[in-house]
Amino acid sequence: MGGEDRSPSRGKDRSRSRDGNRKDSRSPSRSRSRNKKPEDHGVDTMKITDDDAAFILGKGGKTKEKISKVSGAEIELFERDLILEIRGSKLCRRRAKKYCKGVMDQRTGPVNVTEHDDDDDDLTMISVPQEAVGFVTGRAGNFLRTIEEEWNTLMFFCEVDGSRGRGKDYEKLAIFGTVRARRGAELKVLSAVETKVPGYFDKIRNEVVDRDKGKGEDGTWGTDTMTFQDDELSYALGKQGGTRKKLEKASGAVVQYVGQVALFSGEKHLRRKAKEYMKWLFDQLEGPVYVNGWEERDDCTVVDVPSECIGYVTGARRAALGNMEEEWGTLMFFMNKEAQNGGGKGARGGRGTSEQLAIFGARRARRGAELKIMSAVETKSPGVFTRGVREKFSSERGFATDRFILKDDELSYALGKEGATRKKLELASGSILQYVGHVAFIAGDLKERKRCKQFIDWLLAQRRGSVTVSDVADREDCTEMHIPENCKGWVTGNRGSELRRVEQATGTFMFMALDRHGEERLLIFSANGGSKTADGGRMHAERLINEMVQEKLRGDSRGRSRSDSRRRGRRDSRRRSNSRRRSPSRRRDSRSRSRR
Repeated sequence: MGGEDRSPSRGKDRSRSRDGNRKDSRSPSRSRSRNKKPEDHGVDTMKITDDDAAFILGKGGKTKEKISKVSGAEIELFERDLILEIRGSKLCRRRAKKYCKGVMDQRTGPVNVTEHDDDDDDLTMISVPQEAVGFVTGRAGNFLRTIEEEWNTLMFFCEVDGSRGRGKDYEKLAIFGTVRARRGAELKVLSAVETKVPGYFDKIRNEVVDRDKGKGEDGTWGTDTMTFQDDELSYALGKQGGTRKKLEKASGAVVQYVGQVALFSGEKHLRRKAKEYMKWLFDQLEGPVYVNGWEERDDCTVVDVPSECIGYVTGARRAALGNMEEEWGTLMFFMNKEAQNGGGKGARGGRGTSEQLAIFGARRARRGAELKIMSAVETKSPGVFTRGVREKFSSERGFATDRFILKDDELSYALGKEGATRKKLELASGSILQYVGHVAFIAGDLKERKRCKQFIDWLLAQRRGSVTVSDVADREDCTEMHIPENCKGWVTGNRGSELRRVEQATGTFMFMALDRHGEERLLIFSANGGSKTADGGRMHAERLINEMVQEKLRGDSRGRSRSDSRRRGRRDSRRRSNSRRRSPSRRRDSRSRSRR
């Protein structure tokens, strides 16, 4: 947070007054959302100044959006009355007001934080050596902002109980957020500090390791450590930190390196997974790894990959497998029990044999990676996973997988150029969608699976002509927009190119559809409702469409104005020319006729 992102620029977010007069989009739209409210849900208000409003809003409304995310409260800024309206549970409202106060205090001077009073179980306070403060802040606060965005936190340097830092040697940095978010941000800051002031971490190691011990959902939150040599550290870090990131995502623990020390923070079972994954990574340097008892683990999926497909699945220098790990947040490696037991390092079976590819991570991530592996294998060796497969639709409300078979022409249309259509449908539906040969696999909860199947049906129906979607009033995943007739071609673009552009930018699925009365309107579908200022989701798509409509209307207005002036000019010219030819009596008759 740091005050650096609180530029006093006004955005569209401030275009509402408390009397309910919104600056509505020109194109009427309808969106539905039903969030269950807590029992102590309520509304608080804060009177602010005009300058404070600009700081709380931030550039493009990002600061207000950030405060809302970190606090869990809904925040509305009423420009005319200069009032903040804060909605949510009692705790969320209190946190939001505290964060807003911190942002406003930065405008006039240092923020004062009282550790005891200001800690709603959302505060971590760390000391940053004076010589590292500028390095940690970054140019114009960019480094702190990057950490805030990555970990969904609010951060600023502050005075504690009226005294700034420890004398002149340190500055206090306040980090607000959940215990996991605060820990991730804290360790990233300490990693940067250690780069600038080597040896500082050793002085505060015990304090850092013991922080927040016993917290978390199951009361087992804690921090474990491992110390590496230089060559080990570079391997554990990976190219551009890729190995560290995949261990963090796959395990669910916070994984960070501060100097030569790896820290694993989280609940006990998450820390255990992270350390196991790290051990297997280093074991692979010595030879093949086999995880005994993988069948009993809740974090492991194994795919049998034909030997002739292993090179294709892995890619040059493991590039393909690495990309899948990064995309899905998993840890993946081939297991070879025979080689581990003496069959030879890296031994591969002949044609007709297979090897086990182990995928570690959360259930959803593992399924996404597994289906991508299956798709790659099917491309290289058709029929391995689809021979004799039948369609299946599950009534399971929780996470499950449906599948159905596509025809040749349907598959190419549903896939799109470089898989763009598949990715669009997957993102908009919130499900996992993958094509394995001609079989479409849809994984997710019941609502996500049904939504994805419906999207595919509508997509394929568009090849035959107009699609009718009778009523969307009760849908939670749809925004309906009525586009002026003279703007429809402009909004859709050549062969739908403009809609495709907006879809790609917002992660939505959009098309013109008829209602029950045969009236055409634009439907925007996505499981992500979006927000007024953030990118992605239906509200973002609606903003982009409205901008296109306004652009078209302004262009038409300017065009009419120029056209009218040209027509008037030609008429006046003809009148002057004719008047010279007419007799006085003819001109009088003409004027009398025009008066009538």
